[in-house]
Amino acid sequence: MNDDAFWALIDESIRRTGDRDERIEWLREELLRRPVAESVDFQVRLERACEVADTRAVWTAANRIEGGACTDDGFHYFTLWLVGQGRKVYESVLADPDALADVPGVRALVGRHHDEWDDDEWPEWEELDYVAQEAYDELTGQEDDDGEEFLDAVEEAEDAVEAAGEWEEDEEDREPRPEASALPRLAALFPLSSGS
Repeated sequence: MNDDAFWALIDESIRRTGDRDERIEWLREELLRRPVAESVDFQVRLERACEVADTRAVWTAANRIEGGACTDDGFHYFTLWLVGQGRKVYESVLADPDALADVPGVRALVGRHHDEWDDDEWPEWEELDYVAQEAYDELTGQEDDDGEEFLDAVEEAEDAVEAAGEWEEDEEDREPRPEASALPRLAALFPLSSGS
């Protein structure tokens, strides 16, 4: 599975299904139809996409949306949610985190305190991080090993991708980007206040 195939699965899950639980189930079923190596490759691509999104600017945007309450774990779940928005949204947000102001799931939160958000409204999607392991465990019968075999397979696959030079780190892309002042649309939608 290459990047295009990974994103095709994510994008197809958006088109075919409704809520997050249905999307997870569709992805799991789709991975179960494929060779076991594709579950590993899916996780490798997912982790890489989250790593690339792990920038100061994206964190600043997530923190703004979440009213200043974005934790380290919460930010990881936010990057998973961002991946789950599909390739077009993901790439637009990486290019300009203020583009989150255009995402329907973000706009639906405007004017409401985060304590009022339903669980499925939060711009976080932890469950996406487990779908490939669930498929792998079912395909291999390794459901009782706490995911150790899967994690070892993912690490080995990551090493192979890096050794092949498929992902070269671009230090310029990893540098911190502009701070909150460069997020005018999000700042207008989610003003920080003592009540946030």
